Amino acid sequence: MKILIIGCGRVGAGLANALVSRGHSVTIVDKDPLAFERLGNLFKGQTVSGIGFDREILLKAGIEHADGVAAVTASDEANVVASRIARDIFHVPKVVARLHDIRQAEIYKRLGIQTIAPTGWGINRIADLLLYSPLETVFSLGSGEVELIKVDIPQLLVGKTVRDLTVTGEIHAVAITRANKTSLSTMGTILREGDQLHLAMLMTSGDRLKELLCY
Repeated sequence: MKILIIGCGRVGAGLANALVSRGHSVTIVDKDPLAFERLGNLFKGQTVSGIGFDREILLKAGIEHADGVAAVTASDEANVVASRIARDIFHVPKVVARLHDIRQAEIYKRLGIQTIAPTGWGINRIADLLLYSPLETVFSLGSGEVELIKVDIPQLLVGKTVRDLTVTGEIHAVAITRANKTSLSTMGTILREGDQLHLAMLMTSGDRLKELLCY
């Protein structure tokens, strides 16, 4: 995948190196050229100096071909502006914004922007949000240990039951949306085409859930 990172602070540099180590193509933008020193000599991605929400800079960084954008500067405002440009103008499939003021999270959520708080979110978790779009995080509990996930039921699981997507102590179905109506699910609820399932999941169980969903 082609990932664009805006902000080369501790989180941005760590995320860039983590994604490169997974084999992805990474370009990172920062207004301070000296910030790229955090990447180290072994970084194999691209660097672009400039303001992260400047259209020309984003074009130079290849945003038109990006599969995902992570805005992780020290400024909430810059992160949200860059994220909205990526989503609304360039239609990047997956956009994540770092958010320091968690009181604003609900506002940005209404704008359709996936946000992450500075505490409780490791670099690898941010990478997961960028790379595994089938699992949409609706809400995080505590410091991110438990997440409420929204997933569309794949064709292979039509006719199965909620029990088939339950792992005791790790993954539990909370509710199911069918024909625009949401209700509480039970272990015996049969999954139908077009269903959307809401699951409570340990943050560490993402790979297990993807296996159950046949992703």
